[in-house]
Amino acid sequence: MKKLNELYHCQYDTLIKGIKINSKEIEQGDLFVCTKGVTCDRHDFVDEALKNGAVAIVASRKIEARVPVIMVEDTNIELPKLMARFYDYPEKELSLIAVTGTNGKTTVAEVIQNLIGDDCAYIGTNGLKCKKFQEAIRNTTPDVDRMYPYLERFKKAGCHYVSIEASSESFYRHRLDNFQFAVTILTNITEDHLNIHKTIENYVECKCQLFSKTAPGGTAVLNYDSKYFKKVLSYCKEKVLTYGYRDGADLQIKQVVTKDSSTDITFIFNKKKYAVTSPLVGSFNVENLMASFLALVALGYEMEEIIGRITNIKKIEGRMEFLDFGQSYKIVLDYAHTSDALNKILTFLKSIAKKKIITVTGSAGGREKEKRKDMGKVVLENSDLVVFTMDDPRDEDVDVIIDEMIADSPCKNYIRIKDRIKAIRYALDNASANDIILIAGKGRDNYMAVGHDYLPYSDYEEIRKYFDNKK
Repeated sequence: MKKLNELYHCQYDTLIKGIKINSKEIEQGDLFVCTKGVTCDRHDFVDEALKNGAVAIVASRKIEARVPVIMVEDTNIELPKLMARFYDYPEKELSLIAVTGTNGKTTVAEVIQNLIGDDCAYIGTNGLKCKKFQEAIRNTTPDVDRMYPYLERFKKAGCHYVSIEASSESFYRHRLDNFQFAVTILTNITEDHLNIHKTIENYVECKCQLFSKTAPGGTAVLNYDSKYFKKVLSYCKEKVLTYGYRDGADLQIKQVVTKDSSTDITFIFNKKKYAVTSPLVGSFNVENLMASFLALVALGYEMEEIIGRITNIKKIEGRMEFLDFGQSYKIVLDYAHTSDALNKILTFLKSIAKKKIITVTGSAGGREKEKRKDMGKVVLENSDLVVFTMDDPRDEDVDVIIDEMIADSPCKNYIRIKDRIKAIRYALDNASANDIILIAGKGRDNYMAVGHDYLPYSDYEEIRKYFDNKK
């Protein structure tokens, strides 16, 4: 806790217990910061914040309130600075590692945590994880009012490293403005989130911002094969390590042999050849593993030691996650929600398939509609049967979303079942021995976004309940 005059040069000695940007979450003694989102200006919720117990306001436009109001030019830019002062700069006592890219962020960030061990925490799509606690969170990269308390908790838990998924939206919303990173990592860039960024150029620009935040003496780890490699490289002012298949990469992937439950990889680093067996399946996970290896090299680990820790890598929940409930067919749970990610996972599944591939998928509402036809085309052309269903429809009609997904393909190997629970049950009911069911789009999310509500929902739990009822 701090007094308001410890945070700002003002006359008020009001005691501040916490800082929030969501008026619904305000508790007695909190400071309310009126940030602005794409569809929401929190200046409009001051009355609710006051009703819930706000004792001070930070605003960038004139408001009437019975509590102290601190005026700033831009509340979004001010928020990270305020949080840092309130929490006494915990980021300066932690080595922060950030991973950005359209696909692969979760896998790379979690693999880095696994390889480092108990000294490392994780923040991302799969929640908060450290040696002392694990919790679900809503955003891939949390808002700053949540990020700072998380870092403070990690510090108190004894962690020295934090592996963070850095979404493009986090830069758009200034969530990482205050941080510098010991290691910054690029996985890949394909089109996504254009509902926010509007153009691929803007999207790439947001991704690039991470690399200007590499700390002095830090290292950027880049995908040498990326279409945008040179663009990202232009933002790198510190040391750079590269990985990829092309000649010239610092870590060059030479051979990959994919299997049902592992992947054999041969690569060259510092003119020395290494051979490893990765527990991550699929050729697309080879690059994810190599990026993780270089992150540890950047932190001072020797390659031999890193390879010796490969058995520490745990199954990444919701990422090419094979579920075993004793069934005679394979069930794969994956977060894939772009045509590129779906193509990669289906290509791998086709390489191991003995019989049919049944895909359950949809596309999020309130997001870029342009990608839907490509997603639909990929799943229809690479599956024996597609069950189209809802995936966070928000304010959109699920049937309209499905119509857009099938618009560019002449394939008729699909059915539509709008209710996702019924869609999953249909796939499970109709699978035969040695088939593969891919349930894509939600991963281990614990909600379904319908209208303006986030309703409790989990693909995994619905699958588990299905088999529990079979007992």
